[in-house]
Amino acid sequence: MSTHPLNLALRFLLELAALGAMGYWGWTQHDGAWRWIAALGVPLIAALLWMSFRVIGDQERMVQSFRAMGIPSADSARSPAGQKTPIAVPGVVRLLVEAVFFGGAVLLLALAGQSRAAAIFGAVVALHYLTSYDRVQWLLAQR
Repeated sequence: MSTHPLNLALRFLLELAALGAMGYWGWTQHDGAWRWIAALGVPLIAALLWMSFRVIGDQERMVQSFRAMGIPSADSARSPAGQKTPIAVPGVVRLLVEAVFFGGAVLLLALAGQSRAAAIFGAVVALHYLTSYDRVQWLLAQR
């Protein structure tokens, strides 16, 4: 289920929403130049960390699911074996990075006074991970 295109689309939208929540927090909690620095810098740092810690084979699973359904993907033209992982980590570390990323977005939304949006966002993230139980199990098995 975790590699179904609709679930992958939801995951992508959740990632964008998390970055947006981080930027919103930065914008609402600071003034002057710090407003711009926080609104742009916090999501940028989060995105860099998000893309830096990868489990070998996780991206390839997604590309294979697109191919199996006949959907071309941007990565389908490149060889997955030839791609480098910026920082290869065990699956449990990747899950921790994801928990901090999404949990941080929920927390920052709440701190920005958007408690209802934080609760809804947190619930959708939890629902996504429940429907992605096969990916969570796969990640936990990766050493």
